[in-house]
Amino acid sequence: MIRSDRRIAVAAFMVAVLALTGIWLTGRQSSAFTASDSTQTHRSRPHRPVQYYAASPHNPERFPFDPNTADSTQLLRLGLQPWQVRNIYKYRAHGGIYRRKEDFARLYGLTVKQYRELEPYIRISADYQPAATMVSKSEPNERDTLRYPVKIQETEHVVLNTADTLQLRKVPGIGNYYAKEILRYGQRLGGYVSVDQLDEIEGFPQEAKKYFVIENASPRKLNLNRLTLRELRRHPYINYYQAKAIADYRRLHGDLHSLQDLSLSRDFPPHAIKRLEPYVEF
Repeated sequence: MIRSDRRIAVAAFMVAVLALTGIWLTGRQSSAFTASDSTQTHRSRPHRPVQYYAASPHNPERFPFDPNTADSTQLLRLGLQPWQVRNIYKYRAHGGIYRRKEDFARLYGLTVKQYRELEPYIRISADYQPAATMVSKSEPNERDTLRYPVKIQETEHVVLNTADTLQLRKVPGIGNYYAKEILRYGQRLGGYVSVDQLDEIEGFPQEAKKYFVIENASPRKLNLNRLTLRELRRHPYINYYQAKAIADYRRLHGDLHSLQDLSLSRDFPPHAIKRLEPYVEF
């Protein structure tokens, strides 16, 4: 009995060992086949970059809009970028106004193609046009008398010392430039005493002189005994050497009593004394 039991036990043990060995071998072959299949699968599939996000393209819409009043939603629907919309808002916040369609073309980043596509849809409200456009254009022959004053007739005259720029510009041949020059030179002189003094303005149109008259001339006087050399030189009829001659005379001889006191000076020829006489006092 004992020998028989031993044989049975040994036989069972051998069967178990063989079974375990078979299971182990079968598992290794399965793993090998699985790894091989996986390698072949990876080799057969081409490598593709991973796409994290794919933005759907936005088709711009086209509809009439006013860049002065359009909100961000409308501007984005037109195909503008968010940063362009912010620039439009900043421009309007600082008082910027789109008065013409072409003004919108200055938007940073806007291409020529985009502008040409948007241009037919831009509508600028009349509220954003200059107020000057409210002036009726029904009378084409009507002139802007502020910019282009109606000229006076040959029988009419302008008082030289009292006229302002608007009155001076009514004289034929006198525009904005000479109107200002007449006033400026008259202030330097202290007032005109003769219409011929207009010839002292460089390039003054001679044909305009006949429209001017002098009435009650009372030029501003220069006190030759009180003014400094610098103050004397400010007058158009007194140059540096003449001012120095006056100062030297006062230093050597005392106060002047008339311009004839300067007649011996080579800086005061007769014509210089004559034109200065209306403007001096002692």
